[in-house]
Amino acid sequence: MSKKSGSSISGSGRRQKEVRVKTARRRTASSAAWLQRQLNDPYVSEAKARGYRARAAFKLLELDEKLKLLKPNMVVLDLGCAPGGWAQVAAEKGAKKIVGIDLLEVEPLAGVDFIQMDFMADEAPVKLMEMLGGKADLVLSDMAPNTTGHRTTDHIRIMALAEAAHAFACEVLNEGGSFVCKVFQGGSGDNLLKELKKNFKTVKHIKPPASRADSSELYVAALGFKKS
Repeated sequence: MSKKSGSSISGSGRRQKEVRVKTARRRTASSAAWLQRQLNDPYVSEAKARGYRARAAFKLLELDEKLKLLKPNMVVLDLGCAPGGWAQVAAEKGAKKIVGIDLLEVEPLAGVDFIQMDFMADEAPVKLMEMLGGKADLVLSDMAPNTTGHRTTDHIRIMALAEAAHAFACEVLNEGGSFVCKVFQGGSGDNLLKELKKNFKTVKHIKPPASRADSSELYVAALGFKKS
């Protein structure tokens, strides 16, 4: 399958025998379970085959397949970009400028400007605007806080990130632009949803197939930005 042949990996003809991982002297049961899931995840093996930095690339490919987000010569802002899989997809689809930010260091990628910085830092918005050098056509946010295991706390924390990403998107998007943001199941929150519907023509919740079934992550896609 060629690198640009679409997002689906079903029917690719690659049938792997399931790999079972045993706990070892220095491997806990949870780490063994994680390793087994990685070794048996078709998205992981397909990402490796296509040269993507992470299986998460397929989430954006699948979102784009449904929503037609990515177009040639557009300007894309990637929030929470590490390790760079979404930026790879945007570049592959012909974006002329891509700016990414993450707390983690990201290996350089041709045609992409990465910065290692906390998006919630006071100086981040100005720095990102300087790097963009103008308006963006698409703002992507795959940001997520470290989970605590406490459902209410985790929801509040990811909603704070989502609301900040939305506020910044409204500052930098061109008329008609789009915004895609990770939230947790339970929805995008009444306040955020209300603001999104006020600022965009269309708002949808989507869980792409590449998002693991046992994951609570969900994406909210807002299309057709309306400048106030």
